[in-house]
Amino acid sequence: MAVEAFGQMQNGETVHRVTLEGGGLTAKIMTWGATLQDLRFEGHAAPLTLGFPDFASYPAHSPYFGQTPGRHANRIAGGRFSLDGVAYQLECNERGINHLHGGSAGTGTRLWTLDSYGPDFAVFSIVDPDGQCGYPGTMKIEARYELRPGGCMAITYTSVTDRPTLANIAHHSYFNLDGSTDILDHDMMIAADHYLPVDATQIPTGEIASVEGTDFDFREMRPIRRENAAGQVEYDHNFCVADARGPVQTIALARSMRSGVAMELRSTEAGVQFYTGFKISPSVPGLSGSPYQPHAGFCLETQSWPDSPNQPGFAGAVLRPGEKCVQHTEHVFMRD
Repeated sequence: MAVEAFGQMQNGETVHRVTLEGGGLTAKIMTWGATLQDLRFEGHAAPLTLGFPDFASYPAHSPYFGQTPGRHANRIAGGRFSLDGVAYQLECNERGINHLHGGSAGTGTRLWTLDSYGPDFAVFSIVDPDGQCGYPGTMKIEARYELRPGGCMAITYTSVTDRPTLANIAHHSYFNLDGSTDILDHDMMIAADHYLPVDATQIPTGEIASVEGTDFDFREMRPIRRENAAGQVEYDHNFCVADARGPVQTIALARSMRSGVAMELRSTEAGVQFYTGFKISPSVPGLSGSPYQPHAGFCLETQSWPDSPNQPGFAGAVLRPGEKCVQHTEHVFMRD
């Protein structure tokens, strides 16, 4: 376990990185974005996640590699929502159309405070001020990373607010379980009977669609690779694993037959955004030593359902004063 200076922000503030070890895992986490910069599994040479070897590449090139987007991860249509009869306009930071991952100055791109740490855990916090990217209320968020026995990386986000607001924090690592150039031959299971179809701007249409008989049926383990007349099916959709946040349950399982490494995903969250990284295209080398190509990693972002403030019947993300939003996810790695 060690804390070191890892880089410097444009305003001169130092970015620190803490190294944790436990349960056969080694994790390196930055104060910038509470970002998982590197994750290794004992006996497996390649990194389990995508990232960059230096800090400077993150603000310039990262598509949220290992970052902690908030205060509302995923998309909100037109950046607009109403809460208790009050209309709010958020920053439209995705092509000027929609709000994405809390905005350009969301929690995934700002400096967090390292509050405490030990050999196998670290606790970070950030205060998101009233009006930040358009959100009402001052919200404090705590992120706890913990490496547990049995190859488990547990992440807990705890949020409180002084005014009614939205709280939907997510972990945004891109996983690759064998170090290959793409993850299309990884196998995937997602325990969801329904998913959310999206429009051309990737906003849910409002339909909660059955996966039965579609390319979105991952209820039994199968390869991510799935081609139709248009080519590879590009997944960047929310899978509906529950109607609301609840007890921790297994919601996904990924594995590489090439390496024998598997990852079980457990979470309290009602949704998981499955993204196959088809837009990945940084021009600088990653942890592998070469620039990553499309499909170099997959994301399983546990969270509330996207655009829930504007979609009746969607698992929502409203947080009120006196309440505490606790979002817990476990990534459990194992090998044949």
